Amino acid sequence: MKINPGFRPIKSELPLPEGGAKPIIQQSFSDVIQQKGQQATQEELGRRFKEIQMQGDRLARSMTIRELKSYRMMVKRFLEDTVRQAVTMRDTRGWDRRGRGKRYKLIDEIDSVLLAMADELLESEEGKIDLLQRMGEIRGMLINLSF
Repeated sequence: MKINPGFRPIKSELPLPEGGAKPIIQQSFSDVIQQKGQQATQEELGRRFKEIQMQGDRLARSMTIRELKSYRMMVKRFLEDTVRQAVTMRDTRGWDRRGRGKRYKLIDEIDSVLLAMADELLESEEGKIDLLQRMGEIRGMLINLSF
């Protein structure tokens, strides 16, 4: 018994969508996770940067010890997180001249944008930081004077 195959298309190729063929980029799961992590880190640091600027404005309006401590802690945390995210240490092994194994620790700069953001923060808040430093010196002198 023979089955009638029916009508066959004349063209052997399938029509492509109007946009043309788009290349598919294969990404591994770890690449996607790393990319999302970097994006989340950037957003978090940007949010902290805005909070630091707002706290600096509050400090400029009302110079209180509470505002000063809050500002200092925010700047300190921002710089620590920026450096931690932007720089990593890589451990490599090599050989010295005599053929003995040697271990090298290399510091790689992963994201120069994070370091640039930290530099921008320091430049924009430089006057406030100088003022805060003077306030800290005055406070230290008063403490020394009282004892």
